[in-house]
Amino acid sequence: MSCLELRAFSVDFGCLSKFRVKKGSGMRFFVKGSAVSSPQSVQDASLRMEKSKKAVRVGVLGASGYTGSEIVRLLANHPHFGITLMTADRKAGQSIGSVFPHLITQDLPDMVAIKDADFSDVDAVFCCLPHGTTQEVIKGLPKGPKIVDLSADFRLRNVDEYEKWYGQPHRAAELQKEAIYGLTEVSREEIKNAWLVANPGCYPTSIQLPLVPLIKERLISLENIIIDAKSGVSGAGRGAKEANLYTEVSEGIHAYGITNHRHVPEIEQGLSDASQCKVTVSFTPHLMPMSRGMQSTIYVEMAQGVTIDDLYKQLASTYEGEEFVKVLEKGAVPHTRNVRGSNYCFMNVFPDRIPGRAIIISVIDNLVKGASGQALQNLNLMMGFPENAGLQYQPLFP
Repeated sequence: MSCLELRAFSVDFGCLSKFRVKKGSGMRFFVKGSAVSSPQSVQDASLRMEKSKKAVRVGVLGASGYTGSEIVRLLANHPHFGITLMTADRKAGQSIGSVFPHLITQDLPDMVAIKDADFSDVDAVFCCLPHGTTQEVIKGLPKGPKIVDLSADFRLRNVDEYEKWYGQPHRAAELQKEAIYGLTEVSREEIKNAWLVANPGCYPTSIQLPLVPLIKERLISLENIIIDAKSGVSGAGRGAKEANLYTEVSEGIHAYGITNHRHVPEIEQGLSDASQCKVTVSFTPHLMPMSRGMQSTIYVEMAQGVTIDDLYKQLASTYEGEEFVKVLEKGAVPHTRNVRGSNYCFMNVFPDRIPGRAIIISVIDNLVKGASGQALQNLNLMMGFPENAGLQYQPLFP
């Protein structure tokens, strides 16, 4: 007589018990272990089981900052990634919920100092540390884990350019040669095979996504590209700074980094790659009295014989089928509020009143597509999972 062998999970003891059911007989269950004590214990056990099933163990370095906490939020619903390590030197020993109360429901390990971190239980790392500190940290990590670096430390291929713009020598020049710049929709195939990805900055993401396709097809002039960009205050990080105080930021617009913002060489590097010659842009960023969101308004001169329809068709065909980059219907104006909390980039192109010129508007959430969301998009590719895993949050409105 053949039998079916089933397994039952004993919640209180966390053990597996076997029982047999004869074919054709009435179902009779004999399970070792105590009964479930409460609905809460069922939920806790389910969470533990789900966590144990995660295929990729993730470390988040710098979890107490805005980009680190956003990584934690996005990973809460990721089907394959589970957090096993979080670091935050100034918050070592604290839980993520005590630092960010909106994450109090997450059952995660307490944060530790980097010097005390155990990377033996980690398959992949999100590095959310301040600029200038990441190089030595990554250089000191054990070989094996895939790494996505959200700082600027590996974005510039030329280490002399890095020193010029960031005011200090690059401390891991040998690793810079192995880093892949992670503008996902542009460098997807290279990212898939990388072990170290330099996640793009927020401004460069919002600017390169619309400009790269147009430059590659030689639809716009490389001269006189003017970029007027605006960001929410979270783009400046969580550190206490006088310029970011409420009374300094509210009820006004604050231009900064005029002609010398550190994202300039990153923007020009990407546009120069697209054109295969040196591109110089005029870029002025502004701080806006809002917590998150970014808009880049870009003024370009069209190539001889090119029309607004040509620009629109090129952008639409480039991003047709892309999940996270959307070219809006003709005439529709992209707004930051319509991408808040999501990994989307919305864009559109408009005719300027000056003949032969066009205006491009691109909007993103600076903390998601401009940082943590794109980082997760990249790690999905690096680990061989669907690119949209953990990123199918719709924008939050109102």
